[in-house]
Amino acid sequence: MPQKNKTLGEFIIENQEEFRYSSGELSRLINSIRLAAKVVNHEVNKAGLVDILGTAGDTNIQGEDQQKLDIYANNAFIRTLTNREIVCGIASEEEDDFITIKGRNEQHDNKYVVLIDPLDGSSNIDVNVSVGTIFSVYRRITPSGTPVTLEDFLQPGNKQVAAGYIIYGTSTMLVYSTGHGVNGFTLNPAIGTFYLSHPNMKFPKDGTIYSVNEGNYVHFPQGIKDYIKYCQEEEGDRPYTSRYIGSLVSDLHRNMIKGGIYIYPNTAKNPKGKLRLLYECNPMAFVIEQAGGMASDGFTKILDIKPTELHQRIPFICGSLNMVLKAKQFMQNV
Repeated sequence: MPQKNKTLGEFIIENQEEFRYSSGELSRLINSIRLAAKVVNHEVNKAGLVDILGTAGDTNIQGEDQQKLDIYANNAFIRTLTNREIVCGIASEEEDDFITIKGRNEQHDNKYVVLIDPLDGSSNIDVNVSVGTIFSVYRRITPSGTPVTLEDFLQPGNKQVAAGYIIYGTSTMLVYSTGHGVNGFTLNPAIGTFYLSHPNMKFPKDGTIYSVNEGNYVHFPQGIKDYIKYCQEEEGDRPYTSRYIGSLVSDLHRNMIKGGIYIYPNTAKNPKGKLRLLYECNPMAFVIEQAGGMASDGFTKILDIKPTELHQRIPFICGSLNMVLKAKQFMQNV
């Protein structure tokens, strides 16, 4: 059982044997993410004091306006992961294509690929609402010594060896799993160290919070409309409380602690869904299931979906087990 007051570095060392491939690279990779998180956290916390707010004047591959902090966070994580010579490839929500990285002696012999959403919820930056980073780690499947290919990134979520998120809020937390439960670490800004603050995190099986952008209600599938009406009915512990921040990391973090469901369905405008399978849904689903929750597109388990493209979008329903099962029931009964 993890004990509080332990640093992230100590925790990684003590749990090295739990890593599926215990050669040290995955530990160094998590440490690299920790370092990049501290760099981004520093910039986020001074965002109102320097010229880092607002749009950068460009759009990303998703067709969305890039915020200045989007670009900063993207560069920080790519630079840190590249310099440590641990990964053989990186795919980012902010990049058109994946990046191939050479290891020591200019060889393509590193074992892991990382997929990352460098700054989730960045549209909230200008109004001082919590934002986050989401990351996902896979072991490459192409032969060592060769450059990575798209095949290395288009693996189903159940092949992840680690995943997690960083939330930059009233306190900065790094929450991650390597397939042996979920642990959360809070940054002590005075000394720049992450301490184990939330050991063995678990999703309550039931909750009273539903998180969905009800402004799009008229465009939702009928099953989601029916489930929202169910959440609003006066019966038992209902009506549930509606809480929606608009930052995936923030909404899911709150629901994991308090119990709840997060819904981002397909709509008439986005018939395939809006959230990205590889950068958002897979890593979050990995963490959620390791914490005892559930993640689905309404019909299929998220971690079982075989990706077909780097920036694939899907519907996303996740959170407390019994709440997601009920939402799936409404979806499948239409």
